Amino acid sequence: MKSAAILCEGLFGKPPGKTAAGLVRKSRKYQIVGVIDSASAGKDAGAVLDGVSRNIPIFSSMKEIIEKVGKKPDYLIIGIAPVGGKLPASFRKHLRDALGAGINVISGLHEFLSQDAELSKIAEDNGSEIIDIRKEPPLEKLRHFRNLSKDLPCVKIPVLGTDAAIGKRTTAWAVTDSLNEMGVKATFVATGQTGLLQGADFGIPLDAIKGDFVVGELEGEIVRAYETDKPKVIIIEGQGSLSHPAYVTGSRAIATASSPNGVILQHAPMRKFRTFHENELHLSMPTIEQEIEMIGHYAGCPVIAITINHSEMNKDQVSSTIVDYEKRFGVPCTDVLWFGAEKLAKTIINRFLE
Repeated sequence: MKSAAILCEGLFGKPPGKTAAGLVRKSRKYQIVGVIDSASAGKDAGAVLDGVSRNIPIFSSMKEIIEKVGKKPDYLIIGIAPVGGKLPASFRKHLRDALGAGINVISGLHEFLSQDAELSKIAEDNGSEIIDIRKEPPLEKLRHFRNLSKDLPCVKIPVLGTDAAIGKRTTAWAVTDSLNEMGVKATFVATGQTGLLQGADFGIPLDAIKGDFVVGELEGEIVRAYETDKPKVIIIEGQGSLSHPAYVTGSRAIATASSPNGVILQHAPMRKFRTFHENELHLSMPTIEQEIEMIGHYAGCPVIAITINHSEMNKDQVSSTIVDYEKRFGVPCTDVLWFGAEKLAKTIINRFLE
């Protein structure tokens, strides 16, 4: 397994730093040796995220990582997914240092760093490589929608949400892992760059695909996941939310491409405004009832469980919210980071496989 550091300068533990958070919590592809964020240097990355040490230190610079880890990592991964997908100016120095030291850079930004004149010159001079993963395939290789998912002989469950950056991918991985631990073969399909960086075998960077092909490309990956793994359950990562006014394709495309049997809905009870320029636009969060109604219309299937993002909540508040939601909505509810995904896996097994 190749080693990697994560660049998340000034943003670790914040919504734009969700790529870094995802890689700290789960990485099947890279050994994560550290995070670069001078604002949190000296802390443990897991402790910052979840209060649980993961032995992944936070450093102030690439130089400090090399000195304290004892060797250069193979890669430096851009650990942010900001609105607009552009490189912050504060990241450039760290990238120059990494590329100058012969360390390869992986980016999931919309801005292609391999086309940056300064950075590509440094990479060329020092034998390093810049890899942009948020690129769509060549036009001749893009797949059209063919309505194939509806005929797959397996259960398909997208994890959708009431907002962006709310924990859908984390929940999707947790459910996939829990099903496999119970002996039910399950496969995860990524729909964003972070899931692909974490090591998903199937998926696309959904928001990098042309509108004519986005549903067909995702459908193709869901079909490929079934044909390759023959799972009983396919869990599909959500994007944005159906009701989010700034993200018009994500959840809608996922609902169409997957032809789902049921949906898991992720919600943040204490979040007041949408994660999209929230300090300027103040876009109000929807209620769970509103999102469930939209899912029924667009996905044509029920919400089978609700999961909680516990931001700004303690465990007692989450526990009481779980009791309230289960009573109000008549479906299981949990917080996978604090209580695991076993309840969700059992719901899928009991509802669709027995």
